[in-house]
Amino acid sequence: MSPRRAFVPAIVSLFLAACGEPSPGASAAPAASDVPRATSAAPLVSSAPAASAGASAMPSAVTSALAPPAPADPLAGAPALFDADQKPLGQTEDRPSTSSPAFEHRMQLLWKAIVANDATIAEPVFFPVVAYEQVKDIKKPAADWKSRLMKAFSRDIRKHHEKLGAEAPACKLLGVDVDEARVKWMKPGKEGNKLGYHRVTRSTIRYADPAGEVKKLPLTSLISWRGEWFVVHLDGFE
Repeated sequence: MSPRRAFVPAIVSLFLAACGEPSPGASAAPAASDVPRATSAAPLVSSAPAASAGASAMPSAVTSALAPPAPADPLAGAPALFDADQKPLGQTEDRPSTSSPAFEHRMQLLWKAIVANDATIAEPVFFPVVAYEQVKDIKKPAADWKSRLMKAFSRDIRKHHEKLGAEAPACKLLGVDVDEARVKWMKPGKEGNKLGYHRVTRSTIRYADPAGEVKKLPLTSLISWRGEWFVVHLDGFE
């Protein structure tokens, strides 16, 4: 047989096989009843690799990014500073409480910062820059907040840490004493401010040293923002 004649039957066989017909000379496939039953059936579709965590989390991440900010958690240590459109919220005349969960949490953060000599821990304790920009009637309030107030705050955290000495981690915070009789509402125009706020001075941080002796550290000035106290001066008004 010539090569051409052998090639034609091969094409026919392939065509019949594709159509489900037996090719000439091929034996019929055994009936289903003649096939031995497998002990465990193989899956119809092989397992594909699971979707990556990043791919499955993407819709949630997008939704979260577009959603408005969640209401402030009192235990987070600060009231909400921005609205749902990320616009700064304004001042209120609400008188702060020294027994609110937020205040107590901030004072715990302040103590941790003093013990660790790390002012960054106490950033939620300090008067927010977005509030300072609204309150102070000065040029470049944000720059003043960073270069003067925050710098002094960091310095005073270090000074308080040094007063605790080498046994700082063994000292225990007992409380923060705020004289309610000293709370004043500072009207716009006072202290270079264009918005009013509550202010209280000469508060103290009370703690016990490792021997159990009760001691105090100064907490010079607290001012209010949206009904909560924030530190502006820790040790003096410099």
